[in-house]
Amino acid sequence: MSDHGHSHAGSHSEHTRHAHTHGAVDLSILSTERGIWAIKWSFVGLFATAIFQVVIVLFSGSVGLLADTIHNIGDAATAIPLWVAFTLGRRKPSKRFTYGLGRVEDLAGVTIVLIILLSALVAGYLSIDRFLHPLAVQYLWAVIIASVIGFLGNEAVAVFRIKVGIEIGSAALVADGYHARVDGLTSLAVLFGAVGVWLGYPLADPIVGLVITAAILRIVWESGKAVFTRLLDGVDPEVLDEIKQAVKPIQGVHDVTEVRVRWLGHRLHAEINISVSPELSVEKGHEIAKDVRHQILHQVRYLGNATIHIDPLNASGEKHHGSGEHVHDNLPAHSH
Repeated sequence: MSDHGHSHAGSHSEHTRHAHTHGAVDLSILSTERGIWAIKWSFVGLFATAIFQVVIVLFSGSVGLLADTIHNIGDAATAIPLWVAFTLGRRKPSKRFTYGLGRVEDLAGVTIVLIILLSALVAGYLSIDRFLHPLAVQYLWAVIIASVIGFLGNEAVAVFRIKVGIEIGSAALVADGYHARVDGLTSLAVLFGAVGVWLGYPLADPIVGLVITAAILRIVWESGKAVFTRLLDGVDPEVLDEIKQAVKPIQGVHDVTEVRVRWLGHRLHAEINISVSPELSVEKGHEIAKDVRHQILHQVRYLGNATIHIDPLNASGEKHHGSGEHVHDNLPAHSH
């Protein structure tokens, strides 16, 4: 028997007592709705914070607060690529995009990292310019209030985005949450700078601004690593171990020979080769594949879909599916 089976649907009759569906469709829609909800409300919070700060900037002439306002406007703007990504991710697979458009979320993550980098460059430029061209700041009490409100607004949005991002497995939303947190720290820099100016140290504000710029660049590095690792199909090795541990105890499975996992948006997709007795019928092998798929979709977090390859015990793994060197259609000798 050399059956190469795939299982893509269905739950087992023995599990009808908790009838439900599995797969990318139901879980992704649920996650996507929550993701869009998180984006909308965080945008509202940051936009309101930025508008308040703009008013104070116009009265005080604070360059530090202006930089913080730019950060908040930029952070609110990151909601746009995320919203586009989540919206496109809801589209069903088509003949052209057979896996759907979940990858757009990775592109959104890259865009957000670039926006964070731009914020760092703006903060650094304004801080250096403040060294070279000191400016008198008026209404320091208003600047301090605006900085505190900026910090609280950003921190609330950061906690909200990170929490929802972790829940739905969205690296882009988590990265955006850390961006909001850094902007909150920038708001505190404005506070310390204003206090320093009040105490008679006008260079306090640009010094703190440069420190915060360094902190933003660190977030760029950390967020960039996470986003680009996922973009290159990188996954936590523990996910593979988790899948193998879930599959091995299943009756009829002799071994798990290969596990390949990749991210599509905020859902994991897996391809798994398992070996079974070569004496089994195609129907029995298909039932085992259904058992395997059902089990891992229950146990592995963020797993939206799985393709199960059924191989005979003596020829399990992708290396047994290739063709040796041969010639046809007047082509050079080749293998595949």
